Amino acid sequence: MAAAVAVFFVLMRLFPEQRSGMEWADAFRLFGLLALVSSGLVATRSLDLGLAARNVALWAAIFALAFLAHAFRGDLLSVGLRARSALIPAYAVADSPTSMVVSRGEGGGFYVMGSVNDAPVRFIVDTGASDIVLSPKDAARAGLLDATTTFSRPSETANGVGYGAPATVDSLAVGPIHLSKVPVFINQAPMRDSLLGMAFLDRLKSFEFRGDQLSLRGRR
Repeated sequence: MAAAVAVFFVLMRLFPEQRSGMEWADAFRLFGLLALVSSGLVATRSLDLGLAARNVALWAAIFALAFLAHAFRGDLLSVGLRARSALIPAYAVADSPTSMVVSRGEGGGFYVMGSVNDAPVRFIVDTGASDIVLSPKDAARAGLLDATTTFSRPSETANGVGYGAPATVDSLAVGPIHLSKVPVFINQAPMRDSLLGMAFLDRLKSFEFRGDQLSLRGRR
């Protein structure tokens, strides 16, 4: 206990700039936990020094790992997000407050999770599409379909002429990129994924394909 308290105050003297951010109540709670654990040694009549040394080393390692996890929580979170993106490419990795990187997914396409009017939507980035096209299911989830929706606008597709309905969404978000009052096109026929066409890409500061990654940079 004396050693732990001494180390604590030495660190506070070496790094005075951290003093204001230190929660003293949390520190004293940790000391209390350490006292509770170590009190078992005081109550033990016959002490196995080898076992005691192993227990001390184990608890020291636990406290060290907890300290490192707290100190480097930002870096660990970034590593976790990148690992998630590698396993599930549709989850993009934000590399700044207004930009992100999308990994190539199944079938060679770039899929990304986003939201329309706060409803979750999985998009595929399609530079060959001029509009932001929502599937009927995604449009319904975003509250854009009702009895008055009329699919009267024709459009050329790979399968021929399709019909859809124009609409304007209050908000569209993809990772850290947030847009408001965005014109979209609701497709009449079912679609596996909604499309992010040039109507979305043109509102960005830039976008760039680099191998198996797509970099999207929004405007501030």
